Amino acid sequence: MRPLIGISAYVEQARWGTWDTSVTLLPHRYVESVHAAGGRALVVPPFTEGAADVVAALDGLVLSGGGDIDPALYGAERDRHTEEPRPDRDAGESALLRAAIEVDLPVLGVCRGMELMCVTAGGTLIQHLPDAIGSQRHRAGQGMHAEHVVKTVPHSLLAELLGPETTVSSYHHQGVGDAGSLRVSACAEDGTIEGVERPRSRFGIGVLWHPEVTDDLRLFTALVDAARIGSADA
Repeated sequence: MRPLIGISAYVEQARWGTWDTSVTLLPHRYVESVHAAGGRALVVPPFTEGAADVVAALDGLVLSGGGDIDPALYGAERDRHTEEPRPDRDAGESALLRAAIEVDLPVLGVCRGMELMCVTAGGTLIQHLPDAIGSQRHRAGQGMHAEHVVKTVPHSLLAELLGPETTVSSYHHQGVGDAGSLRVSACAEDGTIEGVERPRSRFGIGVLWHPEVTDDLRLFTALVDAARIGSADA
C-alpha cells in the first residue's frame, strides 16, 4: 500500500463558477509530487483540535509553503514587509508539527514549512530578506520563481540525497535568522540558510525552496521511503 502523506493546506476566499466562498486550498503540485514519489496524499486543513489523532493516521507529513508566520511566535514585532498574520494556519500547522515530532513522524517542510520548523525549534526569521542581502534573488517577481544554487553541508542527509550542490526554484522574501535546535544542512551562495534537519529523527528535513514545482522528486521520494519504513514497522 502507498504510505499516507498528509499535506497541510490553508483556507482562502476563492471564486469558481457561480461560487464565491472560503475553501480549503492547496496547490495541486504538492499532491502530484507525493503521488509521483509513491505516496498517497491527504489534504489536512488548519485545525488545532485533534492534531494528534490526524498524525496517528498518517505515515508522513508535508508542511506546505504560503504566507508569512506571525512574528509574535518568535518574539518579534511585525515588519512593514510582513503579511497580516494568519493565526488559524499558524496554530493548526504548529499543532500538527508538534504532534508529528512527538511520535517521530517523517516530516518535509517546504518554504513556510521550513520556517515553521525553525520557529517551533526556538529559532527566528528574517522578515524581509532583501534588506539583509541587498537583492531580490530569491524571488524573481510576483508569481515568478527564481533559480539559484544551493550548497549542502557535508555529511548531512541533504548532502546524501542531493549531492554537494543543486539548483533550486525559490519564491520567498523571508529567511531564517536562527535555526534553533535544528541543524543547518544547506545554504545559498549568498550565505542564507536554505535547508535544516531535525537531529536524532527518523526523517525531518526543511527546505526554503519549492521542490514541488520542479521534476526533482528526490526529497519527496526520501520522505515516502521513510514513511514506508515506519508504516512497515508499525
